[in-house]
Amino acid sequence: MTGFAQVRRTVPAGEFALSVKTVNHRGLDMHLHLPPEMEAFEIAMRRTVKGRVARGHLQLSVTWGQTNGLAASSLNRPLLAAYLAAFQQAQREFQLTGAPDLNVAFRVPGMFRTEASPELNADFESSLIAALEEALDLLNRFREREGGEMAAEILERCAAIQKGVSRMEQIRSGAMPTFQKRLQERLTELLRASNVEPQRLAQEAALLADRSDISEELIRLKAHAGELAQLVGAGGEIGKKLDFLLQEMNRETNTILSKTGGLGDLGLTITELALAAKSEIDKIREQSLNLE
Repeated sequence: MTGFAQVRRTVPAGEFALSVKTVNHRGLDMHLHLPPEMEAFEIAMRRTVKGRVARGHLQLSVTWGQTNGLAASSLNRPLLAAYLAAFQQAQREFQLTGAPDLNVAFRVPGMFRTEASPELNADFESSLIAALEEALDLLNRFREREGGEMAAEILERCAAIQKGVSRMEQIRSGAMPTFQKRLQERLTELLRASNVEPQRLAQEAALLADRSDISEELIRLKAHAGELAQLVGAGGEIGKKLDFLLQEMNRETNTILSKTGGLGDLGLTITELALAAKSEIDKIREQSLNLE
């Protein structure tokens, strides 16, 4: 699921801003962008993320600025004195006029000494991890809102599938006389043939009945749809379980579509309903990739 969160912190050594962004992804794909001073904390940060986020393409960025950044650069007084002395000597030797330009002097390499950045200690790491935990909590609240909206849509699609199954059950009951008539006609053809063994006749009857009977598939499809609704309604980590149920529902729908030919004209209506159910299953599958 998508989400974004940002947290800022001011600590004795400086100030940092931490941002976390996620987009849809089947697993957890984590990318950290840290200043060189914070690379030592990467392992702890990755561990913290894994403890709070299970799926998504995650981008974590930290920007850093030292509060003593200006004080860290000091004027190189001996170099400035040497520069001024050289300027005055040139004036005397070559009879020049004017005054030295400090803007030019300050651009002389080495005019300012930059002190080494202090190492960030364990206290800073604690502040950094605490800020990361806060950002991840904000991120998850954002993702939970989106997940709630997505779950509601999946439940609507699940209800549509259940309604379609109930309609197919009604049509099947009405189509049974047509199916029985077709079965009787086929058996009559076999009886007219010469040397038809009773065992062959029983096998053919069973085969014809199985080819057109969708009662078991409808029962399983309805049960899977009910289980799916309960799973989504319960929340938690449902991605893998949901994927399994959708595979089973897709299998039952394909079997129904392969059997409707023996039900006469009413079979066309069942085909339309089964195709609609298959479409809903495919849409739920697309959405399930974004759920944890």
